[in-house]
Order: sequence, then C-alpha cells, then structure tokens
Amino acid sequence: MSTAPGTTVRLTALSHGAGCACKLGPGELAQVLRHVPLVTDPRILVDASTRDDAAVFRLSADRALVATVDFFTPIVDSAYDFGRIAATNALSDIYAMGGTPLFALNLVGWPRDTLPFELLGEVLRGGADVVRAAGAFILGGHSVDDPEPKFGMVAIGEVHPDRIVTNAGARPGDTLVLTKEIGTGVLTTALKRDLVTEDDLERAVVLMTTLNAEAAAAMVRVGVHAATDVTGFGLLGHLHSMLRASGVAAEITASAVKTLPGARELVERGAIPGGPKRNRESVKDAVTFASDVSETDRILLCDAQTSGGLLIAVPPERRSALAKAFAELRHIPGYSYAAIGTVTSGPAGTITVSAEAA
Repeated sequence: MSTAPGTTVRLTALSHGAGCACKLGPGELAQVLRHVPLVTDPRILVDASTRDDAAVFRLSADRALVATVDFFTPIVDSAYDFGRIAATNALSDIYAMGGTPLFALNLVGWPRDTLPFELLGEVLRGGADVVRAAGAFILGGHSVDDPEPKFGMVAIGEVHPDRIVTNAGARPGDTLVLTKEIGTGVLTTALKRDLVTEDDLERAVVLMTTLNAEAAAAMVRVGVHAATDVTGFGLLGHLHSMLRASGVAAEITASAVKTLPGARELVERGAIPGGPKRNRESVKDAVTFASDVSETDRILLCDAQTSGGLLIAVPPERRSALAKAFAELRHIPGYSYAAIGTVTSGPAGTITVSAEAA
C-alpha cells in the first residue's frame, strides 16, 4: 500500500534504531569478524585488524586510496536531512584518516510499496548536496527493495602514504581532544518516542551535517599522533579501540565532555536508547568509573553517536597549536573543541573515568 498524497511520513517510525544506533555492537561484530581471514600485502597500509575508520591501499610512493562504507536507518523524519546526515557520516571516516574525499557510491534500501519515490529523491538530494560541498562526486550506487528504509555511501578518498592518521599512534602524555558534542543517540531516540520534536533536534542536526573536513585539515596541519571519529560505538568504545590499537591507556574527565542541549535531561527522564547499553557492556572490562561519576554521565559516554566529531591524540607540545587552529574555526557551528583527558601508560585499551579534573 502506498502512502496517500499529502500524508506526512515519519521516517523514524519505520526504523528499528536511530542512525548509527542500529549497527551491530562491538561484541557482536567480534563474533563475526573472527571468521573473516586477514590478508597480507605490502600495499595494504591499514586494514580491519586495528578497527580503524577506513581501509588504506597504497597505489604509489605518494598516493594511497582510503575506502570506507557506511549506511543506516532513518535518524530524523526529514528525508533531505536524513540524506545529509548519512552522507556526512560516511565521509567522516575519510577525514578521520587525514584523507580527502574523491567520490562516493549511493547505497539504498527502500520499501517500494509503502514509501513514495519522491521521498527517496529528497534523501538522495540531501546526500548529493553534502558530497558536492566536500568537493567530491557521486558516481553511481546500488538499491534494493527493503521493508525498512536505509541510506548510506561507499566513500573513496586519497591520502599521502606518509601522512595517514590512524587510530594506532597514541602515546603516553598525549592530550585527548573531542571536536563535537555527544548525545545524538539520546536525542534521536527521544524523537522516535515522541519525547521531543524535530525543532528540538536543531543543534543535533547542525552537528550531524557538519563535515569533519576543517577539523581534519587542522589536525593534519598541526601534526597529531592518532585520531578516530566517534560514531556508533560511543565515545568510550572508540577511545577503547584507539588505545588498544596503540598499546596504551587513558584517563578522561566526564565533566570535560560536552553534551548536546537537552541530552542530559532526557537521560534523567529515562530516555535511554539500546545503543549505550550494548556499548557499555562491550567495554565493561576495560573501563573503571570513579564512584562519583553519575549514571547519566556513564550512559552519555557510551551513547551511540551518528556523524560525531573527531577524537584526537595530540602531543603536549602541539596542544596549544591545535587549540589555536580550532579557535579559528569558531564560525563553523557544528564544532565544539574540548580537551577531555590524557593518554597514559597502562594495560592496552583501559580507561579510567573521573567526574571532575583532579
């Protein structure tokens, strides 16, 4: 049955999860990925073994391809914004590696009998506008009939082999910097539950549609040790992966992590998505919370983000340069620079969370 003309379609009502919160959890993926054989070739510079953001394949002494794929279910009801958010999220992996996007391929799942194709056109238009703004191109794609709408992209970029930023280079003494607020999972789940309106998500939509391009350019220019983008596994999940890949530990301060307006209040009202529960379970053996870290903070630190910011490990002697670079990006409303902790020596992947700075 087709949607009647003039009917307002709530895309989030057709989604079992909001954006990146619909992804399989880290523990679930671990069960699956152990069956996928690792490949070895000198041209492969980054693969799945370190759970990095994208694969990197050397083409020549000065060129390497960066490849990633990302798609998910509707996170907002606006078809155009859904397309923009999904495209921004897909390109984020390229930026997290210090790369530049070249082109993208659309991935579409669409219920042909229940949703008008005009809506799909709006999704694709939103995605195309973001890719164009990134200076890249959409060169094709693939679609299937699917009872649940889905959209995303294969994104291809390039980077100099000697200037790749991976998640495996963090060193003791590095400052951990986060470039966007967290809480998108809580807010978008609240939208699905009719606890907020789309107008209440204005700041979150701005954040999720802000390309990490300028943030990535700043970190590459300054010179950092490691970076990753914060998406479906939450801040603690992505930090855990960075630390484990780097063979180090970290201490972070909950109060230093900036959250989206309304996110904290929604958690306190009981608007808790499934994503934080899965993410928290996956890092329970790696994270130690101080007794005064609130339950709200523990949930938000594990909240599944969509198109989140970059988590950067910057050496102490370059921290002021990075802060200055981001101060020059104040005109970009989606950014929110925060020094949230320090990389330390210790068991690889372990995180200590305090409520306030010592």
